[in-house]
Amino acid sequence: MHLSDFQDGLSAALLPSPDKALHMPAWLAALAAQPGFAVYRNNVLTACIDALQANYPTVCSLVGTDWFRAAAGMFAHAQPPSDGRLMDYGADFPDFLRQFGPASELPYMPAVARLDRCWTESHLAADARALDATWLARQPPDALALRHLRPHPAARWTWCDDHPAYTLWQRHRDQWPMDADLAWVGDAGLLTRPTAAVAWRALPRAGIVFMDACAQGLPLEAAATQALTAEPNTDFGALLVLLLDAGALTEADDDADAPAPCSKETP
Repeated sequence: MHLSDFQDGLSAALLPSPDKALHMPAWLAALAAQPGFAVYRNNVLTACIDALQANYPTVCSLVGTDWFRAAAGMFAHAQPPSDGRLMDYGADFPDFLRQFGPASELPYMPAVARLDRCWTESHLAADARALDATWLARQPPDALALRHLRPHPAARWTWCDDHPAYTLWQRHRDQWPMDADLAWVGDAGLLTRPTAAVAWRALPRAGIVFMDACAQGLPLEAAATQALTAEPNTDFGALLVLLLDAGALTEADDDADAPAPCSKETP
């Protein structure tokens, strides 16, 4: 037996799905039947659930610990970690919640989970120099329209059409009352990491469109046109200053890939 076969088999046995258990080879079935293996398996599952709870704190707060850990256990069986660094575990958990039957009565939950994931991605992203508002003041007006801006590697932005997912998420993160009056309309959020800590703020629809356009490599004028088409009454100058103050933009680098939006939720 090759070492890789043993490693793959052991990994599958630690968090087995029902179909995998039925096709377990004899040597692995004998190993899994050992009393100590159940303890080891339980420790691995607990570590996965603990990691998901740490990575999705807003979801856990909204649904309660028991509900969350039950759902996280099902996710861990379906999608065990492929990397020992569990801080990045659970990228597909928002999509799992979208298909998870018990979450159907909470249609905003996948979008809230996506924001938790945005926080993780922003926290783990590469460092880069962010542009600021003073940069804007130094640009020649005739050249500014042709400049290529791109999202900062740590910038994440997400829009939810039908639910105030960002407001719900923000109230939890900022420890605001969750039962305060809330307009049940779609909203958007921007997460950045201009220094050492992840920061967040609400973003208008035009901001989402502009960030998407920058990620696609459009020059400033074309990106601004798309933003103003989406929301004609937008004060684009104020929007650009907001994004620069947030540390959401950097200058284009042809050798780097722009970050993509965290999600456009359209339940």
